[in-house]
Parts: sequence; C-alpha cells; structure tokens
Amino acid sequence: MIKDTKKEYTVSFITLGCKVNQFETEAMTEILEQEGYKVLPPNEISDIYIINTCAVTKESERKSRQFINKAKRINPYALVVAVGCSVQLNSEKINKETTADIIIGTKHKANIGKIIRDKLNNIEQVYEIEKFKGKENFEELKISTVHDKTRANIKIQDGCSQFCSYCIIPYVRGPIRSRNHEDIIKEVKRIAENGYKEIVLNGIHISSYGRDLKDDYYLIDLIEDINKIDGIQRIRLGSVEPNLIDEDFMNRYSALDKTCDHFHLSLQSGSNSVLKRMNRRYTKEEYKNKVDLIRKIMPDAGITTDIIVGFPGESDEEFNETVEFVKDIRFSRIHVFKYSMREGTKAAEIEPKVPDPVKSERSKFLIELGKKLSHEFMERFIGKDLPVLIETEKNKDIYEGYTTNYLKVLLKSGINVKNEIINVHIKGIRNDYLLAE
Repeated sequence: MIKDTKKEYTVSFITLGCKVNQFETEAMTEILEQEGYKVLPPNEISDIYIINTCAVTKESERKSRQFINKAKRINPYALVVAVGCSVQLNSEKINKETTADIIIGTKHKANIGKIIRDKLNNIEQVYEIEKFKGKENFEELKISTVHDKTRANIKIQDGCSQFCSYCIIPYVRGPIRSRNHEDIIKEVKRIAENGYKEIVLNGIHISSYGRDLKDDYYLIDLIEDINKIDGIQRIRLGSVEPNLIDEDFMNRYSALDKTCDHFHLSLQSGSNSVLKRMNRRYTKEEYKNKVDLIRKIMPDAGITTDIIVGFPGESDEEFNETVEFVKDIRFSRIHVFKYSMREGTKAAEIEPKVPDPVKSERSKFLIELGKKLSHEFMERFIGKDLPVLIETEKNKDIYEGYTTNYLKVLLKSGINVKNEIINVHIKGIRNDYLLAE
C-alpha cells in the first residue's frame, strides 16, 4: 500500500448502479478535490481507487467485487476503498474475496476524506458496517459543480420503507430519510450559478419525500420552490411510484414552466397476481388510471418504466398479461430486468422459480416490443419543432441532446451548442435517435 510520502495523491472512482450512487460519487469527488487530491479517470494508474458498489442484483454484486480486485491489478500498491450497497449487504464476502484495504457501507461517505487520510497516516479507525435503525438522519452530501455533464443529479432523499418482496434496497439503504429542503435549494442555486440548466431530482424512493418530516412539505412543494430559481430551466424527476400521481400533483406540476413532461413510472409487472406477490401495492388498473391522468394533462409526456421478467411463479399466462398491458399503455421506453434472487427477501422463498432460459426468452421478447413502441412514440414528433438541451458532442459538428419528454436527438451544427437549449425541427429517425435541424 502507498505510504504518506508525497503531498498530492491521485484518486480514481469506479461507480456502479443507480443515479444516487452517481451523485454520491460526485459528492465524494468534490470532498477529496477540496482536500488536495487529484481525480483521474477510472482506468488510469492512481494512488487511490474508490469503488462505489451496487447490490441490486447478483450480477451487480459480482461486478462490484470484480472492479475492486481490478483496481489492485492496475496498481498493486494502491489504496483500494470499497463503499456502498454491496459492502453494506455483504461486508464479510467483500473482505474474503477482494483486496479492499478499507470498506465502508452506505454510511460515512461524507467522512471519506478523513477515513483515507487516517489510513495513509497509519491511524487505525474502525468504521463498522452499521445496521439501520427504525429512524435515521439524512447524511448530508452536497455538490457545487458537476463534472463533465450538463444535467445535474441532486439527491433529495435516501432509503425506502416499501419492502417490495424482491428488493434488497431497504436493507442496505435503510428507512426513508428526506433531505432538508433548504439545503436542496442552496445546492440547486450553486448548480445554477455554475451554468447548469437542468436538474434531476433523485433518491432511492423520491415519491416518499417529506413523509418523515414534520412541516407538511412534500415533493411537489420542493419542485415549486426549485421552479423559482433563476438559471435552472428544466426540472426532471427520477423514478417515481404510481401512488405519487393524483390530480393535485399533476395540476400543480403542469402549471410550472420548468417541469419536464417525462415520468419514469415504475411498473414491474402487468399482472395483478404477480404485482401482489411483489408487494407492489397497486393494481394494473390503478396504474393505467395514473397514466391516463398524466396524458390528459400533459398529452406528449414520455412514460418510461421498469419491468421484471421471470419473477418466481410467473406463469406464461401472467407474462402474457404483462405483454398485453405494455401494448395497452404504449410506453415511450422500457427497461427490462431478469429477476435476480436476493437472499433475505420474501421473493427468495416463493416457488416455483422460473428457469433462466425462460427468463432470457421473455426478456428478449419484451425488449423487442419496447423498441417497437419507442419507435412509434418517436414517430409522433416527426415534422414538429421541439426544444432540446444539447448535452454532448458525439462527433465533429454532431451533437446529442434530450427533449423535455426524454427523447434523444442528433443535431448537426457548425457552432458549439453544448449546454444550450435550442429549438430544433424534427425531420426523421435513425435507430433510437430523432434527427433534427
């Protein structure tokens, strides 16, 4: 392991998993930069590697351990730090099967600078992987700048108390904790001052924002306050639950001039019997009513979703129910996941298990259906003018950006239009892009 013999250390981050992990990596990056560390890309030879792990599936856990060991192969003398959900879930396995020098769960990320400094100076500190209690405080992590992006992910909430039968996240992230809204507003103002035009409100379960607070301040109240901030031109929501959507929310949301007409509305299955086994707390009929309400108020809204195939006990008939429901809703994009058993969850006890080949076949079928529906949704906008936030330059003079309803757009421009919102004319489709001029 490296010794404390030089003033400036280099550090690389490897981040797996969700937007919350990405935000937390940005926050830890800022902490270490302020303490004098130089941050390098993941594959560079660095003095320190921090792997922000994921535990949502067995595969993500395997990849987390793989990246921890890879870091030591890139630089055998590096200090390797494993943080996050996979560590929280199975710290013993991380200790036995990886070369990590420091392990931290989903707590103490705000102390990352002190933890590393103590280790470099041979000051032994024990950071136990603490189990979550019934009530926890929100661990404050913040960002002032966003690295190499035009959209800023803002973490407004942590934890989940839903306990869907397949999900390990409540066990590794703990109960719901809402971030103080004044701290969120301050952070968004700092982001706006740095020139970022769009923010995405993210968390483990943002629909529950404010339920643990005592001042009757909820997600829609936060959105309305952010809408007042100069410089921010777009407010986008991360994944939300169907129970968030009602007439009051939609009327207030749609009345604002910066909110995006895009809703990632978690589904998981289009079969009521599967939804019940999943403990999802709504029926497909209730879900459809929420979608109809969104489209009544925001007709061009993009509705994206997640679907799990091969959930324990899922019959051919139940899968076909999901297929027909997907056709009925006509999502603008679908993310398909094959069920991954998580030990310690209720679903792990449900029989019979669906064979892997069947899961793969169902996944492939639903992915292809999703592509077809996505293409049909895109076709609606050919010949129309749409505002697009340009995010990246893909090739010389070719830029990529997103519409408010989360459609990808390719634009040719002789001038640099990155991080600009410009009106474009949609003239066609190429693969999963709208072509604009």
